Amino acid sequence: MAQGHFSKARIEAYLGTRFPKDKITISNNGQSDSLNYISYWSSDLEKSQPTEDELIALKTQGDLIVTNNQRSNKRRNEYPLIAEQLDKLYHDMTAGKLDATGEWHKAIKAVKDANPKG
Repeated sequence: MAQGHFSKARIEAYLGTRFPKDKITISNNGQSDSLNYISYWSSDLEKSQPTEDELIALKTQGDLIVTNNQRSNKRRNEYPLIAEQLDKLYHDMTAGKLDATGEWHKAIKAVKDANPKG
């Protein structure tokens, strides 16, 4: 087994849903070059524990999940703070600009344009 086959992203691809932290545990022996392995798989899950070969086959899907998560996190972190957004909305309302010409819309659009969804 090569390191990383038991990654959360590949397990998400296998399950078709977010990684259920309370139902699966991925472990290693604590060394950076150690092999990951599934140390706990809840019997409550609809699918049985995947084999190493099944997870190896999900490399592309797992990589896509990682890329999409990174993109979403970057986008989320670039939005203005909620207090700033509310202030922009207040000023836009006062100026009668609750359309694409308002400052709130421009700020949000800039983040969305710079970080398109995959």
